[in-house]
Amino acid sequence: VQLQASGGGLVQAGGSLRLSCAASGRIFSRYVMGWFRQAPGKEREFVAAINWSGSTTSYADSVKGRFTISGDNAKNTVSLQMNSLQPGDTAVYYCAVRGGLYTEIDVRKYHYWGQGTQVTVSS
Repeated sequence: VQLQASGGGLVQAGGSLRLSCAASGRIFSRYVMGWFRQAPGKEREFVAAINWSGSTTSYADSVKGRFTISGDNAKNTVSLQMNSLQPGDTAVYYCAVRGGLYTEIDVRKYHYWGQGTQVTVSS
């Protein structure tokens, strides 16, 4: 499985960005796609996840109400709409995929990772 993330960039506080991730290769029949982020000097942390049908989503408390994850099962893509961005959202954002039914916040539960895309929010 290969994951290709795109859509990062530089934005002012209060602005918006949309990240996309395309999965290719042999995808699990049931899977969860997630977004994580890692700021300099910090551990990688969960941001949001969605299951293959789109029926279940999960969000970190820090992004609830500001970020929205969505998926296209037919195209094996997942997007993350990020609104009201804050300097604290600055990080490299990674998409990841795991086989299974349930959204997970534990980074160790995800099997495949994309290369990451930089998001920088200026104050």
